[in-house]
Amino acid sequence: MKTMDKLLKKALFLCVVLLGLSARSFAQCDMSKMSLKVDWQMNAPLSTDFADKLSGWGMNYELTYSFTPRWEAGLFASFHTNHKYIGRQTLALSPTESLTTDQQRSAFQVPFGLTAAFNLSTNRYCKPYIGVKVGAMFARNTTYYAATGLYDDGWGFYVSPEIGLKIYPTGKQWGFHIAGYYSYATNQTQTLTVPIDGQSNVGFRLGVIF
Repeated sequence: MKTMDKLLKKALFLCVVLLGLSARSFAQCDMSKMSLKVDWQMNAPLSTDFADKLSGWGMNYELTYSFTPRWEAGLFASFHTNHKYIGRQTLALSPTESLTTDQQRSAFQVPFGLTAAFNLSTNRYCKPYIGVKVGAMFARNTTYYAATGLYDDGWGFYVSPEIGLKIYPTGKQWGFHIAGYYSYATNQTQTLTVPIDGQSNVGFRLGVIF
């Protein structure tokens, strides 16, 4: 755990430094090479059954700069919530305690950090690309039961490779964006009898480019 905490602190420090450098670079950049992506996203958790239902309760935001016709990089932030209902059951809380209840589970995730992409084509109308996001993630997992609830917060390192397509109908800066992605974060949380060690998801995004 101490090793993980040290790695997370180093990752967060690196993100802060790189964010500062990026902000300084943006202040001196050619504004015509900047773009903003606003995406709706849907995902499905893979590594846990805490709240593993497919969900469209998410958004993704990216502010990037095109350094060359093929390379772009910048900042991202997103959020997502997954839910799951568990019917009435008896849970063993300890050797001498038990709880009989139904549950409504909610998994809330907020990753943010740096994003980079490589365009596989320089066509002005259609640009397939591969990319990666790296940063930190805040997670809050909540279990509601018997008119009350328990939640646990956690921070972790976040990484997410993706493949996507940018479409520019007029060949200019505005357009549409679609992407498929996988994500993994090192967050650790626990509510009631459900421990979570790491969180991974697959999903897709659909949005607009400005």
